[in-house]
Amino acid sequence: MIRNPIKWPNGARCACAISFDIDADSLIHISRPKDGHDRLYPISMGRYGPTVAIPRILETYRKFGLKQSFFVPGWVVEQYPDAMEMILKDGHEIGHHGYLHEDPTAHGPAEQREWFERTLEAHRRVIGNTPRGYRAPVYNVNQTVIDLMIEHGFEYESSLMADDIPYLMKTDKGSLVELPVHWGTDDWPPFAHYDEIGYMMPVAGPSQGLQGFWEEFEAQYEAGGFWLAIWHPFLTGRLARWRQVETWLEKVLERGDVWFAPMHEIAAHVRAEAAKDPNAVRVEDLPYYTKPVLF
Repeated sequence: MIRNPIKWPNGARCACAISFDIDADSLIHISRPKDGHDRLYPISMGRYGPTVAIPRILETYRKFGLKQSFFVPGWVVEQYPDAMEMILKDGHEIGHHGYLHEDPTAHGPAEQREWFERTLEAHRRVIGNTPRGYRAPVYNVNQTVIDLMIEHGFEYESSLMADDIPYLMKTDKGSLVELPVHWGTDDWPPFAHYDEIGYMMPVAGPSQGLQGFWEEFEAQYEAGGFWLAIWHPFLTGRLARWRQVETWLEKVLERGDVWFAPMHEIAAHVRAEAAKDPNAVRVEDLPYYTKPVLF
C-alpha cells in the first residue's frame, strides 16, 4: 500500500521510467587513474555500452514508441558524441551524472562545483544539451550538490531513497523533485562483476537476474506507484538480458494503463500536482542535519 499515491496522467495506474547510466569506461579511469588507460578488458567492457548496447536499446524504444532517460558523465559525452547524438535525435533525455563518475562526497565544496560545472560545460559544448535532471555517481549526494542543482535550475534529482514514489525536497534556496531510486531496481547487484573497482557479484542468468525487477514493478502497479529502473548499458544492454527486457516491455505496454515517460516529464507532472494541491505530494525538508550526530 502507498498511503498517498500520486494521480498519473490519463488515468494511468502506474508511472514508469527506464533510466540508463552510460558510465562507459569512465569507471576504470576514475578508479585506476595511473594505469586505467592500459587495462584493456575493463575499457572494452565499458565501451560495449555506447557502441553496441545503445543502438540496440534505441531500436527497441523506436519499436514501442518510448521516450526515456539516460544519465551520462561529461567525459563520456566528450568521448562518445555519436552515441549522444543518436539518443537526442530519437527524442530521449540526457541527464547529468558527474564528469568522470567521481564520488561527489569525496571532494570539498570548491572541487564539487568544479566537477559539476565542468560536466555542464561538456554537455552544452559537445551536444548542445542542458541537463534538467541529475543522478549522482554511486548515489552519493550531499547538501552542496543539492544547492548546486538548485543554483543551476535543475528540475529534479534521482539518487535518494526516502519514498516509494516521487516527492519534493525543499531547502531555503529552493526545491527539487526527487525521483527516488533503490537497489532493488538497480542492475549492479545481479550483473556487475568488476574486480578492478571492487565489485565481485555472482553474475545471475538473464531471467533470474531480471525477475526481481518485474516483481518490483508488479508491486508498484498494484499500489498505483512509480517504477524506476536504474540500469547500465554494458550490463542490462547485453543481448540475452535485453531480449528479456523487450519481451517484458511488450507485455506491460499491452495493459494500456502504464505511463512510460522520460524522467523530466514525470518530474514536471509531480510539480504540477503539488502546485494544484499542496497535500498531493510529500515534502522532505533539507538539510536533514547541520552537524555530526556524535560530537
